[in-house]
Amino acid sequence: MAYLPQILFAIALIAGLGYFAFNVKKLRRNIKLGRTVDVSDDKSQRWKNMARIALGQSKMVTRPIAGFLHVIVYVGFVVINIEVLEIMIDGLLGTHRIFAPLGFTYDVLIGSFEILAFLVLVAVIVFWIRRNVIKIKRFISKDLKGWPKSDGNIILYFEVVLMCLFLTMNGADLQLQLNGADHYATAGSFPISQYLLPLFDGLSNATLIIVERTAWWLHILGILVFLNYLYFSKHLHILLAFPNTYYGRVKPQGQFENLEAVTNEVKLMMDPDADPFAAPDPATEDEADVPAKFGASDVQDLSWVNLLSAYTCTECGRCTSECPANQTGKKLSPRKIMMDTRDRLEEVGKNIDANKGAFKDDGKQLLNDYITTEELWACTSCNACVEACPVSISPLDIIMQMRQYLVMEQSAAPMELNNMMTNVENNGAPWPYNQMDRLNWKNEA
Repeated sequence: MAYLPQILFAIALIAGLGYFAFNVKKLRRNIKLGRTVDVSDDKSQRWKNMARIALGQSKMVTRPIAGFLHVIVYVGFVVINIEVLEIMIDGLLGTHRIFAPLGFTYDVLIGSFEILAFLVLVAVIVFWIRRNVIKIKRFISKDLKGWPKSDGNIILYFEVVLMCLFLTMNGADLQLQLNGADHYATAGSFPISQYLLPLFDGLSNATLIIVERTAWWLHILGILVFLNYLYFSKHLHILLAFPNTYYGRVKPQGQFENLEAVTNEVKLMMDPDADPFAAPDPATEDEADVPAKFGASDVQDLSWVNLLSAYTCTECGRCTSECPANQTGKKLSPRKIMMDTRDRLEEVGKNIDANKGAFKDDGKQLLNDYITTEELWACTSCNACVEACPVSISPLDIIMQMRQYLVMEQSAAPMELNNMMTNVENNGAPWPYNQMDRLNWKNEA
């Protein structure tokens, strides 16, 4: 019985980390459903982007208030979790504050954790007020109804509870230290939880131990629950922001990604020595040059980088608030594009799970069932959404691939665009004038 707490802790830890590993495996499987793309170029710039954007939070602080608060929560999340390492070791070995022999260093660490925990509490409360009292427009738009809205609040409640448990645990621990209780030797500095001591005044050591142990267990179990909740939450970006910023676009934002098969065909047409009617040489023909489908109509047609971005989306709405089409009342919301892609990908993943590892056609696809053509053609391709995203997501990339499908597979471009393309084909310009008449305007004066 003496080892029962350690055994229970080990079981909880194995179950929590095991379920997390299971979800990571499923996440990786879903992302790999996307087509392969080469992202081996400019590795030095990719590392710089990850350090600057994901680690340095450089794009978050473009909006100072939200950015500063997010940095506090981010730093608190990273630093306070160092304390989790001590909790895990204590839980497995049956010790209490195993790092206490570090002395002054330990005091500084615990004091820093407490100050950060308090600042995180303040930041989270401000975030909640912005969402639910002030009701900032990007948090109440119609594409954030239902679960996405609830998810944003749930994670805030999670963080409040975890920080309160941490401070309660320390406060009870400090009172036990002051009382000279067994196994509670003087260790640590408690600049915040010391103000909780009046709550524990008059309680017996036995009661204080129950309070401290209950807060300790709930804190670590809460962290394990939080860890596994990430897969179902927009806060998966806590983990995926780093790979997403690394694999994000390093080419100029305005550089359009041409289809290789089309590029090769155009080059052939412009080669005066090439026979356009000649059969391709099987020895040099690469099957990858001829895609099974031009553009994308479902998640499997997108690249795995696009699918990674869909899971990384923070649903912050900065992209949509900067989108000129959305600002003028158009249906397009870049945030919804990413959320729809993730939702469809999850649906495909569940389909595969239900059919023993094989996808069974469900009669649905990303195009039309999730994202409408009205949304796609409302985009001005200005890259405002890409520039605004704090984790290097490109909704425009998905939009352009789905447009390619509409134009090249279904000939379903808007009439104005079809007229322009016809003019380019016939006249070499988007205007409906013969090339010989193009300069007639100069004679009208």
